[in-house]
Amino acid sequence: MRQLLASLAITLGAVGTVHADMQSDADPAAGEEKAPVCAACHGPTGVGIAPSFPNLAGQQASYLAKQIIDIRDGHRAVPQMTGLLNSFSDQDAWNVAVWYADQEPVVGQADLTPEQLARGEELYRAGDLAKGIPACSSCHSPDGGGIDSAVYPALSGQHANYIVSTLQAFASGTRANSPSGMMSDIASKMSDEDMKAVGHYVQGLH
Repeated sequence: MRQLLASLAITLGAVGTVHADMQSDADPAAGEEKAPVCAACHGPTGVGIAPSFPNLAGQQASYLAKQIIDIRDGHRAVPQMTGLLNSFSDQDAWNVAVWYADQEPVVGQADLTPEQLARGEELYRAGDLAKGIPACSSCHSPDGGGIDSAVYPALSGQHANYIVSTLQAFASGTRANSPSGMMSDIASKMSDEDMKAVGHYVQGLH
């Protein structure tokens, strides 16, 4: 657990400077012009049209730009997006990312039993020491807003189904593009019920 937390701290201090120039040069107006290619799944302003499609509105720009580039370059497999990003430059990715970051984020509602809600809150706020699971809030912030400088995404209001499927993908190894593989390590220690509890908890977190 201590080693994982140390890795999180190192990432937080080091990653921010890598993308600073491209983010500062990003043009949200240019991003809006490129964004319609995303609208079929993520809606015209970044609100996913179904629970399987993530909300992009209000997402941290650094995280979203990384995902666009990773998907384009084959470091993250998203079959529905095959070929859609081939024409995107790195700057296009940043332009689109800052435009979505400027959109009004979604406020969701948790759909849990009291027991599940308590477990979701426990995992998010404190983690599970016995399982070696750190608190989600240590990277994603107490209100679920994420940390832009460390490329840690916002989770507040995200579709629970999408959170669960993402955790399952990290746990199975079908997704492996988190910094230092930290999410693969964390998700592999979570039960299906843990994933469901956290997913629904953050859907209502704001």
